[in-house]
Amino acid sequence: LVVEKLDSGHVIRVEVHLGTEQFLTYEADGLIISSPTGSTAYSFSARGPVVSPHLQAMILTPISPHMLFDRSLVLEPSETVELRMAEGPPAAVMIDGSRKAIIEPGDLVKCSANHTPARLVTFSTRDFHQILKKKFGLQSKHMGD
Repeated sequence: LVVEKLDSGHVIRVEVHLGTEQFLTYEADGLIISSPTGSTAYSFSARGPVVSPHLQAMILTPISPHMLFDRSLVLEPSETVELRMAEGPPAAVMIDGSRKAIIEPGDLVKCSANHTPARLVTFSTRDFHQILKKKFGLQSKHMGD
């Protein structure tokens, strides 16, 4: 899920609530909430962490934040994340690259992990670390090289 600005030249202000507590108001081009599987996509491009798909988590990554705290958060999947638009320009809600809604100041988007994990079909054994190395062209250095 992505909440992102509609107009260039303006940041959006999004209040982030974790559970029942307000955490922070981000001033950024947007915010990404991803699963570990999605952590190597848009979240990675926005400097988010690579998270093993074997870990149950949600990742909150700001897009080009205009503030001192510019890091991603790795959250427990049991936490509910609420994004409330603060004063300022509207934003788009995107899911898997498709615009689903336009939100205005005061609007709220709730995000939580499903209690039932998605089952993905695979046709062979897949090693996450080998896939990661291949996908990003990472090379192993041997001792003494």
